[in-house]
Amino acid sequence: MRQYKAVQYRMFLIAAVSGIASLMSSSAVSPAAAEPATEQQAFNNACRTCHVTREGDNRLGPNLHKIVGRKAGSLPDYNYSSSMKEADFVWDEAKLERFIASPDEVVAGNKMKPYSGLANKEDREKIVAFLAKAQ
Repeated sequence: MRQYKAVQYRMFLIAAVSGIASLMSSSAVSPAAAEPATEQQAFNNACRTCHVTREGDNRLGPNLHKIVGRKAGSLPDYNYSSSMKEADFVWDEAKLERFIASPDEVVAGNKMKPYSGLANKEDREKIVAFLAKAQ
């Protein structure tokens, strides 16, 4: 129970710091100087707090190396939720895009809290493109 609360607290802190950093970076750039995020920047902004694309480098979330074509919940060295372990699909670009948009709609009971989805379709598409290249 104590370990669960510690993990829950860390996730809250990560979300809070990420939100503050996002607000600070977006308000510090003038609209004239703002450029669209690259694929890597979109990934970093939305995913890097918990995930990386280096093989074997699991963080709060599993590594996303070669995620496209991988069976959901199948990395042997990561402790997935039971719902993710039991998910019967292989990640493709369309499934990833839907999951990034709304994880609970794709796999109810996943461990992505406090992340609840990314509304910006363009950013989702950039993240999926980045992940497809991280092969």
